[in-house]
Amino acid sequence: MIAKTFFGFEEILANELRALGAQDVEQGVRMVSFKGDKGFMYKANIALRTALKILKPVKRFKAYNDKSLYNGIQSVDWSEYINVNDTFVVDVTLSSDHFNHSQFVALKSKDAIVDQFRDKFGKRPDIDKNYPDLRINVHIHDDQCSVALDTSGASLHHRGYRTATNIAPINEVLAAGMLLLSGWNGDGDFLDPMCGSGTILAEAAMIACNIPANINRKEFAFEKWHDWDNDLFDTIVESLLKKTREFHYTIKGYDKAPSAVMKAKDNIRNANLDEYVTISQENFFETQKQSKGPLHMVFNPPYGERLDIHLERFYRELGDTLKQGYPNTNAWFITANLEALKYVGLKPSRKIKLFNGKLEARLVKYEMYEGSKRTKFQNRD
Repeated sequence: MIAKTFFGFEEILANELRALGAQDVEQGVRMVSFKGDKGFMYKANIALRTALKILKPVKRFKAYNDKSLYNGIQSVDWSEYINVNDTFVVDVTLSSDHFNHSQFVALKSKDAIVDQFRDKFGKRPDIDKNYPDLRINVHIHDDQCSVALDTSGASLHHRGYRTATNIAPINEVLAAGMLLLSGWNGDGDFLDPMCGSGTILAEAAMIACNIPANINRKEFAFEKWHDWDNDLFDTIVESLLKKTREFHYTIKGYDKAPSAVMKAKDNIRNANLDEYVTISQENFFETQKQSKGPLHMVFNPPYGERLDIHLERFYRELGDTLKQGYPNTNAWFITANLEALKYVGLKPSRKIKLFNGKLEARLVKYEMYEGSKRTKFQNRD
């Protein structure tokens, strides 16, 4: 099987898969391949935090023109997966000199499938782009065509808890990946000082308590398949929920906009995480650290793409607030405005290249010590 992900998350997704029990895990670019049975396919969809899709390959062949594509698609016995009264849709990704338009590939693949059914049964299944019984993924790279069944359906970032959003909310998979890259594991206090609609807070709480990422999701594509096993699915869910753990620290979120605070509270409640997360209306630049021990901070400040702000002043205030009010804190944030980082006035100890949508971004880490950095290392000696 193949788990699709964002650029920069391949290693943490591979680690997630190994921790779940996947076999033969291999990293690629924006994907990780692995082996597992039907039960593991269910488990991967429910539990993986950094996967966008789980694909089940069914055929691989060479496709260099429309005839070889058509014949390759027809070489699959599609009656194993759908019948004439079912619906399907074909999604296409292309990186090939042989084919220029994904819509043409989708249409040719659809023709191959419906012609097979007409020849066998005199009838054909219909196309349904929104709620198909089977979602088929066709990927062509150079002359290699891979055909797979989409086990997930809608992207796995659709967790099911977020009903209210603000301007350009952060993707749930991106939020979870940032948290895992930052080393967040629930062993301390957590703060998102610009929480927006609460996505990072929700993902942080689920990681801290080892709650499966997609436990609130309404449906997966495999639930419409002919071999759907409801009892096995329930067993998998039950086994995952038995592995949740207690959390003994605090997870807090701030936002200065009352509307954002209200939306974040709604989403946290939808995710059944309100016993772990506290959200309040605060201007981060007017706050100081509340917790006595180490603090872990991950947030998504405005880039200038989303809000009308004075970037130089904003990022300078961000750096001043961290420096003056948040000792003993590991502060991580993502920005697509690399110029703005100059104004923070602090040197990041880590910079990780990521993408927020189509925007190239950096996940940066600032280590705020108790006293000066020099004192920190003198005390260690």
